[in-house]
Amino acid sequence: AFESHWPPTDASFTCGQASREFKAMVKKFRKKENKNLTVAQNEKIRKRIRENREANDLKAPKAGTSFAHIKNKHKRSQMVTLMKQEKKKQKAKVRRGRREAEARGEEVERQEPRTIDKMRESDETIVPAEDSEVEEDENMDEFEKYFQGGKTPKILVTTQKKPSKRCFDFLKELVHVIPNTFYYPRRDFPFKKICEFASNKDFTDILLFHEKAKVVQGVYICHLPKGPTSYWRLTRLKLGQEMAGGATCNASHNPELILNNFVTRLGRRLGRQLAALFPQMPDFKGRRTITFHNQRDFVFFRHYRYNFKEEGTKCKLQEIGPRFTLKCRYLQHGTFDAKSGEYEFIWRPDSQVSRKSMFV
Repeated sequence: AFESHWPPTDASFTCGQASREFKAMVKKFRKKENKNLTVAQNEKIRKRIRENREANDLKAPKAGTSFAHIKNKHKRSQMVTLMKQEKKKQKAKVRRGRREAEARGEEVERQEPRTIDKMRESDETIVPAEDSEVEEDENMDEFEKYFQGGKTPKILVTTQKKPSKRCFDFLKELVHVIPNTFYYPRRDFPFKKICEFASNKDFTDILLFHEKAKVVQGVYICHLPKGPTSYWRLTRLKLGQEMAGGATCNASHNPELILNNFVTRLGRRLGRQLAALFPQMPDFKGRRTITFHNQRDFVFFRHYRYNFKEEGTKCKLQEIGPRFTLKCRYLQHGTFDAKSGEYEFIWRPDSQVSRKSMFV
C-alpha cells in the first residue's frame, strides 16, 4: 500500500501545499481581525470613561497619584492610563510654550537631557586627555608600526565551514570596504593552522566570520604574528544592496577613519586593533569615510561618502553600506588559543548588571 502511494503525484502535492497556504492565510486574517477588534473596544472604553468624567466635572489625576486604595484591577489600570495621558499632555504643552517663546525671540533655558552615557559610573581605567604614560605604552604595542606608516595592512577573510549565501553577500561588500583584503575558503582547516599559514604569507590580520541558523553571529579578529585576538558579537546587519537610496564607492581609494568614544585603556586598545585593519593614509579624493562609534560598549559600524553640493558650500553624508553593530565579548593575549590562551578581558552578563557601568 505504501509503494502504491509513493512518490506523490504533482497534483496531490500541489493541492496539499495550496491547502496549507490557505489555512495560514485564514489564520493570519483572523489574527488581524482580533487585533483590530481589541483596539476598537479599548478605544470605546476610554471614550466612555472620558465622557463620564467630563459629565461629572472630574479632573484627570495628577502625576504621582497612588491608586492602591482601588481594589478593582481593571479600574485601577484605567486610572493609571488616565494619569499617564495627562502627564503626556502637560509635557507637550510645556514644549509647545517653549517653542513659541523661542519664535518670539525670548531667551529660553533648556535643560541638558539625562542619558545613560552622561550618568556613566566613574571608572579608574578612563584615560584623561594627553596622558603621557598611556601614549608611551601605545608607542610600544603591536600596532604602532601601522600608525607610523611603516607597514600596510593585509587582511585575510574567511568563514566557518559551509557558509550561507547571506554570508557571501556580506563578504562581497566587506572586501570592497576594507582595502587590501583577500578571501580564502575555510575548507577543513582549523583556525590555528590558518593563523600559521597567514603569518607565513605576510598577512597582518585575520577576520573569521561564523553563523548560526544562516545568520552571521560574530567575528574573530586575530592580529598577526603575535596577537591580540578579539571576538565580537555581530548584530543588526544590513547590506548596502538592501538600503534604499544607497550609494556606491570606488574601492581603490583608502577611506578616512573615524573612531568615537573609546576612552578607557581597554577601549583604546580595541580601537587601535580596529584602526590597524585600515591604511593610515586616507585618499580624500575618494570621499569615503568609515566610522566606529562606541556607545554603551556597542560599536556601531557605518560606511559613508561625502556628497558636496553648491560648489562645496554644503555637504551631507550618503551611506554606502554595509552597517552592523559589534560588542566585544573577549580580548585574548596572543593568537587564537581556545584551550590555554590568556585573556585580557572577558565580558560576562553578571559583570554589567548596572547599565551605567561600561568597559570600552
